[in-house]
Amino acid sequence: MNFPLFIAKRIIFKGQRTFSKLIVRVTIGALALAIIAILLSVAILRGFKDEITDKQRGFFSDIIITKQDLNQAENVPISLSPAKLEEIRKLPNVVSISPFATKVGIMNVNGEVEGVLLKGVESTYDQSFLAKTLVKGDTLNLRAEDGDSQLLISAYLAERLQLQLNDSFIMSFVQDDRTRKRKFRIQGIFRTNSEELDKNYVIGSLDLIRRLNNLGEHDAGAYEIRIHDFSLLEATTEKVDDVLPLEMKSMNIVEHLADIFNWLKMLDMNDDIIFVLMVIVAVINMISSLLITILERTFLIGMLKALGMLNREIRKIFLLNSLYLIGYGLLIGNAVALFIYLLQNQTKFFKLDPTIYYIEYVPMSIDFITVVLLNLSIILIALVTLFIPSMLISRISPIKTIQFK
Repeated sequence: MNFPLFIAKRIIFKGQRTFSKLIVRVTIGALALAIIAILLSVAILRGFKDEITDKQRGFFSDIIITKQDLNQAENVPISLSPAKLEEIRKLPNVVSISPFATKVGIMNVNGEVEGVLLKGVESTYDQSFLAKTLVKGDTLNLRAEDGDSQLLISAYLAERLQLQLNDSFIMSFVQDDRTRKRKFRIQGIFRTNSEELDKNYVIGSLDLIRRLNNLGEHDAGAYEIRIHDFSLLEATTEKVDDVLPLEMKSMNIVEHLADIFNWLKMLDMNDDIIFVLMVIVAVINMISSLLITILERTFLIGMLKALGMLNREIRKIFLLNSLYLIGYGLLIGNAVALFIYLLQNQTKFFKLDPTIYYIEYVPMSIDFITVVLLNLSIILIALVTLFIPSMLISRISPIKTIQFK
């Protein structure tokens, strides 16, 4: 029989001390709240980062190929040969490569004037991200007869300019010191909740921009590359650079949108701070509970010592008792955190102001391995910390405790 485990069970399940029971409940509650706060904070921050990253990747792609030393709204025309395009497509981690171009336009509708950046794409362009952001209408059908006149605009622009789905309007473009006008029809209305995207960008045909800028059939302002594994972004960027002509360069989205990604990187610090604070609260409660349990059972400790039990064996009894409390608290906390996580992912119950957070609801994302590691970390830190106050057992004299009982 494991005698320390037997005694620990008797203390846990048969103990009748009223005051220590209250402390035990407080300790279990503190541990449950700690793991709830840690798991939800990690899930929310990771979900928030994933949502913002996916939004930027969906619109701007992962890697952009442009001219070597120019960074303008309307990129200098470039063209990659079919052989180069195929070489890039065959690179590890590359999913696709697509040409695009941008052109500044002026929308003058219903007495309102709005400057926008028309992003032109080809009919083979992956519009899956755009489809997810649509609130009305459909994605571009650039193979249709009126493909060049179709346009996707944001809900912000539609509201500001009082435009509806299928409305037509004229957009003006400045070209070679003269203004050229083109008629567009609203094919779809999107909302990304990103101020930069919704206020500035409209999506249309690349062939139209080619004609406006007198470009060749295969010319583009730049190329977008989508990759599979975002963690290999930097390595993939270097491989793309190695195969590009000298006059071209590749820039990944982290470099292109450095301010946004630096801000997201700083959010990791919040995870660390919450983890440390919650663990400190939990450990303090565990130490208090352990000390009170030891002090209330000094007679038991004295008797066990008098019967020849070693200090380390007695210490094991109270550490096993603490391990039970830790496990019970973590079980309750994990159950509550899992319920909130599933509820939010299924119902989007907790909302956010999209004008501030770029997202309409609180996003959550966490994996099983992270949950296990966080729980094991709390258990390990608590047990290591509790070993120090458990040394109080060695200072208890069996003669004094039995004498004054």
